[in-house]
Amino acid sequence: MKIEKLKELIKLVEESEISSLEIHYFLGKKIVIKKNQDHFAVQPVITGPAAVAGTEAKSLPVKEESKPQEAEQAKEEVKEELEEEKLYKLTAPMVGTFYRRPSPGSPPYVEVGDHIKPGQVVCLIEAMKLFNEVKSEVSGTIKKVLVEDASPVEFGQPLFLVELD
Repeated sequence: MKIEKLKELIKLVEESEISSLEIHYFLGKKIVIKKNQDHFAVQPVITGPAAVAGTEAKSLPVKEESKPQEAEQAKEEVKEELEEEKLYKLTAPMVGTFYRRPSPGSPPYVEVGDHIKPGQVVCLIEAMKLFNEVKSEVSGTIKKVLVEDASPVEFGQPLFLVELD
């Protein structure tokens, strides 16, 4: 959803007598806009098969007297989330422990800004005392590492955001 459309929807809720608006879009994601007498909230929520363990909805309250500044901040946060949706999510192929390096003293397989190609090892996932190489399926540039080193991961959990070539 484009930010201009989101602004229109927020304005619609503000000016109408409805108290909330819920929109479902793109792979089980939805946006909820709620209005009360003293504030309204924009609440992006990830549900369904795209839901990630540990992901929580963000509620962005905006009080009437400070609406322009905080509303702009809320719109910027939503804009960042929408931009992230455009990036490819390289996901965990199994449950286990995520490692960015081949060994404790070694440099990480990939860093933010590195160009990757299909078949390139990007991390390890340890499962049942076995270290499994996770290889890229795409060609692109690493834009964000989403998991801390030595953290547990779930099957299908996004590990990296990649801007495709």
